[in-house]
Amino acid sequence: MKLLLYLLLPLILLASCSSTEEQSAESAILAAMQKQEEAWNAGDVHTFMETYWHDDSLLFVGSAGPVYGWQNTLDRYLKSYPDTVTMGKLHFDILQVKPLSSDHYFVLGEWHLSRTIGDASGHFTLVFKQVDGEWLIIADHSS
Repeated sequence: MKLLLYLLLPLILLASCSSTEEQSAESAILAAMQKQEEAWNAGDVHTFMETYWHDDSLLFVGSAGPVYGWQNTLDRYLKSYPDTVTMGKLHFDILQVKPLSSDHYFVLGEWHLSRTIGDASGHFTLVFKQVDGEWLIIADHSS
């Protein structure tokens, strides 16, 4: 019995550490999404974009097709949402946060814009990657 306990203990500890790491990653990702909501609702697209990977390999896919790169994604947001009336108030409903690996996570959710010019909503899938200790969006498909 003691031998079995000694064999199982490392597996139990490993599972416990893995679960704690997943909870920590999920909390950080949800905090990043909350930061995005707050920035958007303050009319601050630049702070909203801080959650995206500042790299030419960033991928954003929207109704107009794929956009590559952080700057191009920022420019797309600024063109599509030139003022706070167009931006409205953003709310995310997170449906799923799923680890793909220790440093990549998949997020599925819904976005809702409450606006005086008419509400808008849709779904999104995000891929987050841990870059230099920070969870950043490396791919965003929003419809």
